Amino acid sequence: MDRRALLGLKTRPLRAGGGGGAAASQSTYLALPTITANVVRTGGRRGMMTVETGIDTPDAALRARVAQSAPRLRAAYAVAVQQSANVLLPGAPPDVERLVAQLQAATNAVMGRAGARLLIGTVIVS
Repeated sequence: MDRRALLGLKTRPLRAGGGGGAAASQSTYLALPTITANVVRTGGRRGMMTVETGIDTPDAALRARVAQSAPRLRAAYAVAVQQSANVLLPGAPPDVERLVAQLQAATNAVMGRAGARLLIGTVIVS
C-alpha cells in the first residue's frame, strides 16, 4: 500500500508541454530522485555532492523499461557519483562533463542498449 497516496502527497509524473491533452500523455521525460555522495572539503571537513538527474526516452517500449529499471538506475548513478566525488580535490569544482559521460555509460549498461538519454539538472558541492 502506498501511504503517500493516503496522505495526498503522491507526486504526479512531469508532463511535456505544460498542458493537458495528447501531448501530455506522451511525456518522454522521467525525473529521478536526487543522487548524493560524500566529499572532502577544504580543511578536511565533510561535504556533500548533489546531482539531479532525469532520463529522456522517445521510444515507448524503452521508456517503459526505463521506468521499471529506475531502482537499478539510481543504484548505478549512486556508484558513479560517489566515484566522481572520491576523485574531487578539496575546493575544486566537479568535472561535470566526465560525470555526465559516466552516468550515460551507466544508463546504457543498465538498459542494455543506447536510446535513453541522461539529462542533468544541477550539480552542487556544499
